[in-house]
Amino acid sequence: MEKYLYIALFAPLVGSLFATLFANTPKKLFTGIFTSALLGVSMIASLNLLFHVFTSQEVIHVRMLDWIVIGNIDIPFGFIVDPISATMMCVVTIVSTMVHIHSIGYMDHDKSFNRFFAWLSAFVFSMMILIMSDNFAGLFIGWEGVGLCSWGLIGFWYHKADVQRSKDMYASPYSTLSPYSSVSPGYAANEAFIMNRVADLGMLVGIFFIYWNIGSLQYDVVFANIGDLSHGLIVAIAAFLFIGAMGKSAQFPFNQWLANAMEGPTPVSALIHAATMVTAGVYLVIRANEIFTAVPEVGYVIASLGAFVAIFAASQALVATNIKKIIAFSTLSQLGYMFVAAGLGAYWVALFHLATHAFFKSVLFLGAGNVMHATNNEINIKNMGGLHKHMKATSIIMTIASVALAGIFPLSGFFSKDLILEVAFGAHAYIIWAVLWVTAGLTAFYSFRLIMYVFHGEENFKKFGYHPHETYPFVIAAMTPLAVLAIIAGWFKAPFVEMITTALPELEIHVSTTTLYTLIAITTAMALGGIIFAVFKFKKDGTYFSQALQHRFCYKLLANQYYIPHFLENVINKPYLRMSQFSWKEIDLKVVDVIVDGIAKMVYKTGQESRPIQSGNLSKALTLMVIGLTVLLVVGIFFGLAK
Repeated sequence: MEKYLYIALFAPLVGSLFATLFANTPKKLFTGIFTSALLGVSMIASLNLLFHVFTSQEVIHVRMLDWIVIGNIDIPFGFIVDPISATMMCVVTIVSTMVHIHSIGYMDHDKSFNRFFAWLSAFVFSMMILIMSDNFAGLFIGWEGVGLCSWGLIGFWYHKADVQRSKDMYASPYSTLSPYSSVSPGYAANEAFIMNRVADLGMLVGIFFIYWNIGSLQYDVVFANIGDLSHGLIVAIAAFLFIGAMGKSAQFPFNQWLANAMEGPTPVSALIHAATMVTAGVYLVIRANEIFTAVPEVGYVIASLGAFVAIFAASQALVATNIKKIIAFSTLSQLGYMFVAAGLGAYWVALFHLATHAFFKSVLFLGAGNVMHATNNEINIKNMGGLHKHMKATSIIMTIASVALAGIFPLSGFFSKDLILEVAFGAHAYIIWAVLWVTAGLTAFYSFRLIMYVFHGEENFKKFGYHPHETYPFVIAAMTPLAVLAIIAGWFKAPFVEMITTALPELEIHVSTTTLYTLIAITTAMALGGIIFAVFKFKKDGTYFSQALQHRFCYKLLANQYYIPHFLENVINKPYLRMSQFSWKEIDLKVVDVIVDGIAKMVYKTGQESRPIQSGNLSKALTLMVIGLTVLLVVGIFFGLAK
């Protein structure tokens, strides 16, 4: 089975290197086809590995080569395929393959077609390194790799002008934004990259603590010895690791980059911001479950933060009009659900929801891409409407995914999301349960608000001269497997539990059967209520709130994302910019440059003054040598007498 491991891991790398050869050349269709085919090969290999792990319960562990061997430091380049990594490998490769195929159609007319596939496949390779590594150092390499690739993909259209910015090169992209405006792709890429690097520092500190106290970064060694450390030290390690997870999964206060990252091509959003990179933080907590299990107080903080982020993001989606940002806020909200499960010790439940969510959320993003293509890249849902009869396949697929997102039986979201609510109730975390319950209603409402605005009601797109049409048949074909998985993935709960509990703690939900069915009923009622309200609210017209209500504080608060962008701008960005400008003008130019330039001038002047010595006159040179020798003798005699 080792060969399948190498195929799954390196096939995306080969595809990326191949696409890189043609990165600066005009579009070559075979680039997209070849990279997609290699992702398909990686997917097949991953499914084979998952089947092997499930049937044999064997963990595949490969030490490929020595990597860092310095003194007592011995960190190999090794990989592990166990139930956790095998599940993640299948999720990543299935979604990645479909996204690659979809991208052939979506990026059809883009002049940087080849460069896009080079970045996209490189991202998948980095993600595979992250999830397959058998040690924290390898995980961190993959972690930084996906960060770099996401920077390249979010800022892929870096040449686009940010029309909101003034001509001042130091002007903030937030300075003139309305609640519905966007930043430039370049700014969004830098914002995501920098925010993640700040959080990654915390993760790096946690990794250093692990090595300093245990002497190894291998998962098996670390988890076997973590119990020997003091409680306070384990708390510190868990907290620092979670800081890294917060950044990658865009948890508060590192949440701002995720919505702005929608400036990248839509397939990027489907792959990175729905199914892979943003779930890496959840994967880290699941993988390091033995560390977090030892400090339940840290776990409860994680769960509380997850519940806050769930309703925090869902509330912003209620009034957003950017089709991709609505789905992005939904992703952030569902990540909150996953962290609640992981924080309460239900690690396999978090992984289960991660998998089901990847399928229906990625297809929602891909559907949004179809809609944007059909309406000349329109992103405001209020400028759409009535697209169902023009894009029936996309409409049906997005509706199925929205039902799954809302958690309606028998679609996949029902099985995973309801489990998280049951876990919260069984753990007596009633406030967290109530927050997630309300969030379930909000999720159903904003999901079908989007569906009704885009596919039903008045055809508002006619005002703008759009001529919507369905996308290529092969694009719909690529979305169909994801839509099918959004329906049936939850049905595999029993075999998934059987496999995953060999690697993760089993879960006992201390809730009676009557209470359990009651919880399911009221959660489903909340979700159905949200759907029904949205359908009837937007069935006939596209109005949402009355003009009077739009001027009220709550609406403005949500539309302005709780004024967090403005806070970051006025409290952090602008003061930092002023400090930087002051340091440049008053310290760098007037102090540092003066000292450095002064030393250089002094050395140069000394050389200029000494140049006449090298005249080539032998008698003059001998005279200078005698003078120098005399000076040395005098100095030597002086110091000798002084002693």
